[in-house]
Amino acid sequence: MEPAASDEVLIRREGRAGRITLNRPKALNALTYAMVGPIRAALTAWKDDPAVELVLLDGAGERGLCAGGDVRSLYDSRTQGSGLARAFWRDEYRLNAAIGGYPKPYVALQDGIVMGGGIGLSSHASHRIVTERSQLAMPETGIGLIPDVGGTWLLANAPVEVGIYLGLTGEVMRAADAICARFSDAFVPTAKLPALVDRLVDARGGPVGAAIRGLAEDPGQSELARRRAAIDAAFASTEMELVHMALAGMAEEWAAKTRARLVEKSPKALKLTLAAIRQASQLPSLEEALKVEYRLTVRLFEDGEFPEGVRALLIDKDRKPRWSPPSLGEVTPEIVARYLGPLVSGEELTFEDQRT
Repeated sequence: MEPAASDEVLIRREGRAGRITLNRPKALNALTYAMVGPIRAALTAWKDDPAVELVLLDGAGERGLCAGGDVRSLYDSRTQGSGLARAFWRDEYRLNAAIGGYPKPYVALQDGIVMGGGIGLSSHASHRIVTERSQLAMPETGIGLIPDVGGTWLLANAPVEVGIYLGLTGEVMRAADAICARFSDAFVPTAKLPALVDRLVDARGGPVGAAIRGLAEDPGQSELARRRAAIDAAFASTEMELVHMALAGMAEEWAAKTRARLVEKSPKALKLTLAAIRQASQLPSLEEALKVEYRLTVRLFEDGEFPEGVRALLIDKDRKPRWSPPSLGEVTPEIVARYLGPLVSGEELTFEDQRT
């Protein structure tokens, strides 16, 4: 029996592959709550189906795999409380964990824009393909949120301080940078994607890894790799104020631009992001990192920081968010510790019912 699909996500069998295509091209395939359930159901159905040897994820259109979660619907739901936000993040994070632990090859074509929720659907995959059009990022601190969908786990496992830099600034990664940061695995030009798909769905296509390697090319020089020494020096601290001081002490233009970008972000989101990535590096699993992320996203929604960021960037578009607190110095260690702490009994994210 084939898993159910909807107009927003196309789910079908093709050859030996279970195929998932995000189908909201006008919205850059942004992930809605209605898309999460069918994707999870498909993965569950295919896990024990011997006819499905691998899963292949892509996005409709040529502009992106997935530009993030449908934050507009979350913003609109704020007047009814946090019920929708909690449900969306709970089920999305469980899907992220299912992808991270999936027992069959899961191939994600990270072509075009891949941000936020798109990272959650693709960068936990076993095989992650970027192209010359790829633009990956976790820009959440700019809307009063932290890098979620397992983002803190991915960032914590990036080389040295590269993950801290990417998580705080939301810097866009092109193909070589995404591979350097361990968000992606191989570069395949867009012109070769049809041939790659043909090999993957063909029952005689051979091992997945070999099919990818046969079409992969050199992604070129990584800008992140080139700047590693400066990034490591600037972002080595556990305190945001010291990160700013380190950047201020560097003469190069990159440091000044980076510092200016950080000034635009939510002070609270910056400090929580830094703390969460550092903490994730000490956690045993993706699931444990997702539990911490859930605490933070729920609290940043309920305290108004995330809705205010969405308002300023996407609703009114005045780009003048009223962050609370408005400065780094007012985000005390006590605030950070309180946000990181467990939710009240019965409200924590759990994975007891994980079946994929």
